[in-house]
Amino acid sequence: MPTWDPARYLQFADDRSRPFVDLVGRVQGTPRSIVDLGCGPGHLTAVLRERWPHATVHGIDSSPEMIERALAGNRDDAATYELADVAAWAPDAPVDLMVSNALFQWVPDQLDVIERLTAHVAAEGTFALQVPRNYDSPSHTLLRDIAAEAPFAEATADVLADRGTEPTAYLELFAGLGWHVDLWETTYLHVLQGDDPVHDWVSGTGARPYVQALPDDLRESFVAAYRTALRGAYPRRPWGTVFPFRRTFVVARRPV
Repeated sequence: MPTWDPARYLQFADDRSRPFVDLVGRVQGTPRSIVDLGCGPGHLTAVLRERWPHATVHGIDSSPEMIERALAGNRDDAATYELADVAAWAPDAPVDLMVSNALFQWVPDQLDVIERLTAHVAAEGTFALQVPRNYDSPSHTLLRDIAAEAPFAEATADVLADRGTEPTAYLELFAGLGWHVDLWETTYLHVLQGDDPVHDWVSGTGARPYVQALPDDLRESFVAAYRTALRGAYPRRPWGTVFPFRRTFVVARRPV
């Protein structure tokens, strides 16, 4: 896995946070214990705290850089953060709400991991997740196409493939467990500012594993080619650059 840059990730914090706010808005009940799977730099803890002021919040992330940032910025006595891989992690006690913002596309065998974690959700508790589903958009197809060309292909051949999952897979998983499922998709039309804003966005997430896989002498030419391609796919307007971004949302509630 790549290393992550919290500052780069937070460059578009408001736009990146919007799906989490929309996800949390559909969660019913008053959870007393919340686990944020893939909590990143901890900036979304405030969203959870505003909605449920009396809950404990425990953030999990596999990135040392992200957890370090979350711990450094933590001013919430009821919030804790832990460096752990969600694929192997389990809580010590049942959790009222497990929530995840744009994590599971990075997790191999994500459906198996999710099903394992559902066993740790309390009765009438909730598992809520949001994942990108824009892998067929130019931001990703161009990235893969350029990475597959010489002289980059050899170095990027082992980069983890996109892990987009059909929404029906989540529906079948939770419904098969007997849970009530609220599932939907939304395409956000982000209007970004700057010279190369789509590149700046993707460089903090999807493009990062490709760039880090390259040797130093190829990174500059790869980024230049990718920037140029993105400018053509996402033309800049006088008022900004439109970046459509489709996401899948699932809010599943466990029965009694």
